[in-house]
Amino acid sequence: MSVPLHNDTFLRACLRQPTDYTPVWLMRQAGRYLPEYRATRAQAGSFMGLATNVDYATEVTLQPLERYALDAAILFSDILTVPDAMGLGLSFQQGEGPKFAKVVRDEAAVAELAVPDMDKLRYVFDAVTSIRKALQGRVPLIGFSGSPWTLACYMVEGGGSDDYRHVKSLMYARPDLMHRILQVNADAVAQYLNTQIEAGAQAVMIFDSWGGVLADGQFQEFSLAYSRRVLAQVKTEHEGQRIPRILFTKGGALWLDEIAAAGSDVVGLDWTANLGRARAQVQDRVALQGNLDPNVLFAPPEAIAAQARAVLDSFGPPQRADGGWGGHVFNLGHGISQHTPPESVTALVEAVHSHSRRLRQAR
Repeated sequence: MSVPLHNDTFLRACLRQPTDYTPVWLMRQAGRYLPEYRATRAQAGSFMGLATNVDYATEVTLQPLERYALDAAILFSDILTVPDAMGLGLSFQQGEGPKFAKVVRDEAAVAELAVPDMDKLRYVFDAVTSIRKALQGRVPLIGFSGSPWTLACYMVEGGGSDDYRHVKSLMYARPDLMHRILQVNADAVAQYLNTQIEAGAQAVMIFDSWGGVLADGQFQEFSLAYSRRVLAQVKTEHEGQRIPRILFTKGGALWLDEIAAAGSDVVGLDWTANLGRARAQVQDRVALQGNLDPNVLFAPPEAIAAQARAVLDSFGPPQRADGGWGGHVFNLGHGISQHTPPESVTALVEAVHSHSRRLRQAR
């Protein structure tokens, strides 16, 4: 594990330290928009065949780094590995998304829930170690998990949902059961992230993908409180290295102050947030990650570059007059679409690196 990092720009930005340019990585950067990913997935036979095979998971994690000058790698896995390890029976139907064989909607199902034995997730940790080794210090490796609330949505709904009817019905009718699910999930997620860190992850991210579907008040009680419970348990340091923690709530800009106080080093923002305003609001408490609309990547290269520059300009100059530092990690406001032309990402990465260097030289 002791290979020195050749490019630590991402980690430095997460910790609000000076960087020569703004680092960039993309949510779902290893994925279906890349022809080489589709070829490997065909070899693996299924999504879970890909995610549970160390060699395949390593290969697809590294694929985008062979194409693009990205500043971080993110573990290839799925947020639903944790509930799967709880015995809910995860499967992916072609074109249908994830499904669970067992749903958690009543007292009996909730009573059966427990933090899973981390050995059931050994394939994830083995992949982390394998990827970290294969990177040879090129860029840092990010580990991740779904948030307790987001995992609960899938566990109660039995898969994805358009209206969150079952999970919200349970939350309003039986908040005691909902809190029990979330407690188990939070403690499982914390253990899961800590074990990823021990296996070699150099930063970790919590994806609260469905936090934004909650009403004000419910978000704080059922989502944010449990992300906070995770962050209170996740390591901030391993083997003498600081481990940044990122919290991303899609649709969470409304609650930015509260999210920034939850204990993460970085707050991820979707494309509805104004980065400059967000930066002024959080001051130097946290770094910010985001927040280009993923659909910008369907525009021509010049338009992509212009939109990337607009995001960087919105965040503003990297160094404030008082010498304080505001860290920015450039990312999309959500995962990259599977239909994205691969050459669009080349245009984006080049624009972020070149314009952010120019902003620093202009100071």
